[in-house]
Amino acid sequence: MSAEPRINDRIRVPEVRLVGPSGEQVGIVPLAKALELAQEYDLDLVEVAATARPPVCKLMDYGKFKYESAMKAREARKNQAHTVIKEMKLRPKIDPHDYDTKKGHVVRFLKQGDKVKITIMFRGREQSRPELGYRLLQRLAEDVQDLGFVESNPKQDGRNMIMVLGPHKKKTEAMAEARQAQEARKADAKANPGRSQNAADSDSAEDFEAEGVEAEGVEAAEVEKTEAPAEASAEA
Repeated sequence: MSAEPRINDRIRVPEVRLVGPSGEQVGIVPLAKALELAQEYDLDLVEVAATARPPVCKLMDYGKFKYESAMKAREARKNQAHTVIKEMKLRPKIDPHDYDTKKGHVVRFLKQGDKVKITIMFRGREQSRPELGYRLLQRLAEDVQDLGFVESNPKQDGRNMIMVLGPHKKKTEAMAEARQAQEARKADAKANPGRSQNAADSDSAEDFEAEGVEAEGVEAAEVEKTEAPAEASAEA
């Protein structure tokens, strides 16, 4: 069944309750009279309440109405917040520098309002020392407690140990703050046109991350890239 309302000659009832172009109540009139008024105003007669007795019809520019409705729906989808779960993988004996790098990613994800799944990967004899992974997860949770909380406590899953961190800030709030920061930087750039191109490029990169539009594949590649040196060192 079509969701499109009936308009003009597609309306097949003897009389309608008519609403004028400005929302004023005209009253119950014969359909022929309503169509005549629509022609005089150069507007469409649109059935807005088909189940009413008699049906309610309004005089309007239907093309403009459809366009505005589509724009409102698009804006609503744009502001809609979707829960995203990012993932960060660590080794039990992670290098301090690599830990700081991974923690930086977790901080960024939580600031964006995303959940973060932390996975500790055990290899070989490390599997007999689960307390190493547990302590590492506890340390990370404490380091980011201002931004997030432990939503799912550490638990063993085969060779891995998993913990989920949830953000204190809602996704919608994070998106709103990111947009405000982006607008502030743009305003600053207009007020200070002498800024270097490097600074502008840096702002663009920050905007890209703040909006949370990075492709998962790119993030995964970035994660693996930062993790590789630590693994090589451990294996050596």
